[in-house]
Amino acid sequence: MRRHGGGVAGRDRIDKGEGMIVKDLHGRTIDYMRISITDRCNLRCKYCMPQGIQQVSMNELLTYEEIETVCREAVKLGIRKFKITGGEPLVRKECTSLIRKIKEISGVEQVTLTTNGILLKEHLDAFLLAGLDAVNVSLDTLEEKRFEEITGFTGLRSVLSAIDAALECGLRVKVNTVLQPGINDGEWNRFVELAKSRELDVRFIEMMPIGAGRSCSVVSNKELLSKIQEAYPGVEKDERIHGNGPAVYYRIPGILGSIGFISAIHGVFCDHCNRIRMTATGELKPCLCFQDSISIRKALREGNREDVRTLIAEAIHRKPKMHCFEQLQQITENKKMVQIGG
Repeated sequence: MRRHGGGVAGRDRIDKGEGMIVKDLHGRTIDYMRISITDRCNLRCKYCMPQGIQQVSMNELLTYEEIETVCREAVKLGIRKFKITGGEPLVRKECTSLIRKIKEISGVEQVTLTTNGILLKEHLDAFLLAGLDAVNVSLDTLEEKRFEEITGFTGLRSVLSAIDAALECGLRVKVNTVLQPGINDGEWNRFVELAKSRELDVRFIEMMPIGAGRSCSVVSNKELLSKIQEAYPGVEKDERIHGNGPAVYYRIPGILGSIGFISAIHGVFCDHCNRIRMTATGELKPCLCFQDSISIRKALREGNREDVRTLIAEAIHRKPKMHCFEQLQQITENKKMVQIGG
């Protein structure tokens, strides 16, 4: 068995624990895994993938077969839900086949995808056949010129068309929006209106101080909620389960969809964190805030499934009690967001 610093799960515990629900050292049930499949993207959002970032070679990326093995071993430890991310996952060929393979694993309850939406529409039929359960679309503006300024490319119409097409197909859709002061913070009401006639979730995500995000200002979700409550009387908490993440949701009279808030800075949600992450190169990350990680690639390429399972369990046990995003000097993660997996 390989050992790394921090809490360690012994091999006997892993063998006897197949199929059980595994908790971390703070009593949280970890049943959700976010998996990045590439560090490449067809957009260049400055806070995520700034110009000049160095990409890893293809042989450093985990193969789809290796990712499938990780998922199979993770299921034995109680992980039931998987999110496929990037970079932009749709720039990697045959992404839909990976989703199908994960969905076919006994014990998997849900496979979802996060995308920028540029290539989504052309893959929708394949995703439906693969069994994709839901899609999150990252979209920070509803103005074409501002879209180009934020992402470095055109394509807003393609994204909006893909959102509507996904809804028509019956996929559950969430739109993830990061507001920045002086850039797009004045568009919050337009995003609320996006949900007026569409049964989707619009989620406002506070800028996380990771990578280039450290130098960006944060739009407080508390202040944003106050603005929404003032503009839309009758706002009520939405207690329905919308997914696996930490968003808090609200319903607005006359708005078909729901409005959610993911508030890493002004609404710490660590008590309910249920996830671990894996980068495209096979680094297991217990928490986004810290550089602490466990490499699983060597065990995968040696074909040692028992070690793979042990390392996943160790990553679960090494989850810290909480992040420290509100205290920049204590954040130890120095990689860009695209290198980690959003």
